Amino acid sequence: MSAGTCCQAVWRAHARRTFKPLRSIITLLLLTLWLSVSSAADNHKIPGDCGQCLVVTTPSWSSPKGKLVLFERDAKSGWHQHGTPIRVLLGRSGLAWGRGLLNPSALPGPIKIEGDDKAPAGIFRLRCVFGYAREASIKMPYVALSESIVAIDDPRSRYYNQLIDKSKIKDRDWRSAEKMILADDRYKWGVFVEHNLPPKPGAGSCIFLHVWKDPATATSGCTAMPENNLVKIIHWLNPARDPLLVQLPEPAYREFGSKWNLPAL
Repeated sequence: MSAGTCCQAVWRAHARRTFKPLRSIITLLLLTLWLSVSSAADNHKIPGDCGQCLVVTTPSWSSPKGKLVLFERDAKSGWHQHGTPIRVLLGRSGLAWGRGLLNPSALPGPIKIEGDDKAPAGIFRLRCVFGYAREASIKMPYVALSESIVAIDDPRSRYYNQLIDKSKIKDRDWRSAEKMILADDRYKWGVFVEHNLPPKPGAGSCIFLHVWKDPATATSGCTAMPENNLVKIIHWLNPARDPLLVQLPEPAYREFGSKWNLPAL
């Protein structure tokens, strides 16, 4: 055997001894990752006291177009559909995991950050309804908007991810905020989604269900729809039934839906 051939034989033997445990380590790491994702998915079950569910699905993570279907249930029955599907528009860059009832850190897919133009994916409670009317005959808590109420989107502010009446704040610490009274009336009616609460700076802010500008204009991260549909939803919502918003790409919904006890599409 030549010296070169001998060296090659020694290297191959060394490689077999080296790469075999390396392959075992990689296999173990991949198995651990898979078990972690599987465990995370199994632990995220929709609360049993939820009696109203707003399900928004999109064709993919990157799609800004989706549909919203309302579901309801009681102690004696499973989920059944309420009304007909509603066309909605979401973030112009699609969806990314948000901070709601789910812990997105171990789930596959993008994570939402401030300014990414993505709507939050996950399961979220609904805090309150807001609008231009001084009063509203609804069951949900209601906030009447005014020219002085703004949505704080500055991660450095202690008021980040909140609706604030700026006329009552002396030491304003934000550099950016969105007015809630706008010429296009997109906030004529809206629902405040409990995303990123308590606020984590930079994880996304002020996510609403609101009136769309038009059927072709996506949002910066909210979920928008025709006014008449939103008004019907607002009157349907009942805090005593613990309503939840579920937003997912349809492939993820079909993957996790049964594990999380979500309504069947």
